[in-house]
This record gives sequence, structure tokens and C-alpha cells, in this order.
Amino acid sequence: MKKIRLLIIEDNRLLREGLTEVLKREPDFEVITAIQTDEKMLTKIQTSDIDVVLLDLGLQSYDSLDVVKLFRKNDKNVKMVLMGLFATHSEVLDFVECGVKGFILKNATVDDFLTTIRAVAKGEKVLPAYLTDSLFAQIIEQSLNGPEGERKIIESVQMTQREKEVIELIAEGLTNKEIGQKLYISPHTIKSHVHNILEKLTLHSRLQIAKYAHDKESSAINDEAG
Repeated sequence: MKKIRLLIIEDNRLLREGLTEVLKREPDFEVITAIQTDEKMLTKIQTSDIDVVLLDLGLQSYDSLDVVKLFRKNDKNVKMVLMGLFATHSEVLDFVECGVKGFILKNATVDDFLTTIRAVAKGEKVLPAYLTDSLFAQIIEQSLNGPEGERKIIESVQMTQREKEVIELIAEGLTNKEIGQKLYISPHTIKSHVHNILEKLTLHSRLQIAKYAHDKESSAINDEAG
């Protein structure tokens, strides 16, 4: 039986050693090495010896996304799985666009953990469970087919004219009270609009709404320039 060769990158020593012991018990897994983030060590790793990289989302000294980019630069075929307590929508999208195929929440069961690794090793994509039934899952799927597909999904979300106005004002940094004064409606109504916007775009914060607005504006400018 061909074993799935694993590399674990986890800064927490206790967790790193615990994961290693759990995986070593599985007959179809082989832990090639388990390390904390170290620039010299990372650059020496031969990805040809690795089937799946298990990478901590919350590294202490490095940006996990930079580590993903480093591996993908050296070997575009390497399969990567992110481990973390929670990943925001924007984080998931960034990692997927860089080639990450799987996500494991650190409160997952051992069975879920093992199943995810095996699925990714086979070439499957595994999203966090809390995202799989959302519009965001469709955005992720489209992003794998290129940025144009992702844009089409996002643009298909139906916003009311008032919601569009609220998004623009949030992007300008206005509070609910200030937006209410500008649009002549109550802060409570603005709060309701913000809630609806977050639901429609499957976002979690006003900051993400502002980023969405700025990204959309930049995309429109690029389209006009093109």
C-alpha cells in the first residue's frame, strides 16, 4: 500500500507532537517531518518527497499565506491543508486562490481530520463545514476557475439601491449614525441594512464590506481602462 507522505508545519510543539503521534498510528500515513516555521528549514524541504502539507493557519512568526506561496512557487502540484480555529471568508478565498485544497478546524474530530487529509491527497477539495452550504462556497468554486468566474457570482447577488448606498458610505468610513443622518433614516434601519448586506455577501464585518466595495471599484476602473 502506497502511503500518504505528510509534512506538518505547526509552531505549537505540544500540538505538533500530538498530531504526529495521531497520524503515525494510521497505516496509510507516513509523517516525513514535523517542524515549526523556520525560513532555512522551509527552503530546504523537497516537496517531491511530500504528498500533503499540513499547515497551521496561525503561525507565530510567519504569514501562513506567504508559506503557501513559497511551497507553490517551488512545486505547483503540492497539496496543502490549512489547520486553524477559524478562518474568515476572505482568508479562505485568499488561500484557495493560492492553491490550498483543504481546511481543518482544530475543533474537528479525529475522524474528520483523517478524512480531510485522505480526500485532499486524492485531489478533492474540502471546505470548512460552516461554509459548504453558503453562497461563499459557490464563490470559492468559481475562483478555482479564475477571477472572472468569481466576479460573476458576486455580481449576481441582488442588492437594493439603498443597500448599495449603505455599502458606499461604509466604504467611506461612516458610522451607522452618520449614514442614517446622510440618508435621513434611523440608525436602527441602517443596522438592519448592514445585517442584510453581510448575509447576502456572506461576510462578517463592516471592514469586509468596505474591502468588498473597494475591490469592486478597482475592478470597475480596470475594466474601463481595458
